[in-house]
Amino acid sequence: MRIAWLAAPILGVAACVGALAWSAPEERDRGDMYRQLDLFADVLARVEQDYVTEIDEHEAIGAAIQGMLTSLDPHSSYMDPTEYREMQVSARGEYGGLGIEVTTEDGIVRVVSPIDATPAARAGIQAGDYITAVNGESIVGLTVNDAVRRMRGEAGTDITITIAREGVEPFDVTLRREIINVRAVTSRVEGGDIGIIRISTFNERTGDMLAEAIRTIRSTAGSGLRGVVIDLRNNPGGLLDQAIEVSDAFLDGGEVVSTRGRQASDVQRYNARRGDDLAGVPVAVLINGASASAAEIVAGALQDRNRGLVVGTVSFGKGSVQSVIPLNGGRDGALRLTTQRYYTPSGRSIQGAGIEPDLEVAARRVDPERLQRLGLSEADLPNALGNDSGAQRRGLHVPADQPPENWNQGEDYQMKRAMEFLRQGLVAERLRARAG
Repeated sequence: MRIAWLAAPILGVAACVGALAWSAPEERDRGDMYRQLDLFADVLARVEQDYVTEIDEHEAIGAAIQGMLTSLDPHSSYMDPTEYREMQVSARGEYGGLGIEVTTEDGIVRVVSPIDATPAARAGIQAGDYITAVNGESIVGLTVNDAVRRMRGEAGTDITITIAREGVEPFDVTLRREIINVRAVTSRVEGGDIGIIRISTFNERTGDMLAEAIRTIRSTAGSGLRGVVIDLRNNPGGLLDQAIEVSDAFLDGGEVVSTRGRQASDVQRYNARRGDDLAGVPVAVLINGASASAAEIVAGALQDRNRGLVVGTVSFGKGSVQSVIPLNGGRDGALRLTTQRYYTPSGRSIQGAGIEPDLEVAARRVDPERLQRLGLSEADLPNALGNDSGAQRRGLHVPADQPPENWNQGEDYQMKRAMEFLRQGLVAERLRARAG
């Protein structure tokens, strides 16, 4: 089987299983394809014979495969057997590393999101940071997998990474690698009436952890529960089935998401089961520019199905699904291949455009004289897929709601506003108006 994966590479991570049967399409000019394969063999033979030093032919062929896949889109790649095994471990939510979700932009590793309660998060690594060197050695120009390999190591060992951040001089950060036990879901009750559910990633345990969090909140708040904030900020995504299970917890039946492949007939629809675990309690969904893929599926489903009001800033915009396909039973590694696009229940593709919040709230003040994009988006990545419905990301602008000038930066303005919207009845009012 194949497991659908909806996130960028994570340091020290990766996961999923599948099978591959391949044959060239009948209509393809096989003669031309074979000539190209002969050309590749000739080039490889010439390099082996005449290159200035001896080469490792296995590494060279792996690099060629990687080059082919990365030329397709930012999320397709080849994993060697070691990387494939590490990916399988990561989906279970426990792995060794730093806890950084990364991608590459113009040959430079860029942080999509640090994961909660990891060395990266504690050290203040931010979404949008560039990582230019590891232990003093440049990683500029490396593939994302090669860069990740440089940053891996045994738990308890130190690593120094060089960070380039907009507006400040490059600086070094020393981190200690850890065995990362990702707590995908945490929860609390604020003021006795508002539940907060933080979902940091979508691994194999997210759905079960969410069910536990909902039970805890309902038990703690009792009949005084006025609303729930689902915090998906800086959530880089993960497993498709977990995004569906999370959405299912808040929906009373109906569509969650659909996926479409290369052929017009290759459409799959995923529906929620009957029964809303919150019994209709109003929901505010918090997102930002680092909320990606599986997180966007949940936000889009609750928005389209009129179950929750989306608050925050426009999301990352990753609207594609990757299948992890083992090669030779995994003995030769695996492909992470983009095989489908996904669509919200109303048929929207968010690829490149992201989920637009119903109530835009900035995390910090924006200077109208110095408008600039905050962080990286899917549309910024090299070879990113286009949006097949023509939707585009909203241009630079001053957010409608942002912290006042004297706001304490240590406080969470977006969370404060989301809770206010619930307590004021604005979320329930907007949802009723939209339904009517």
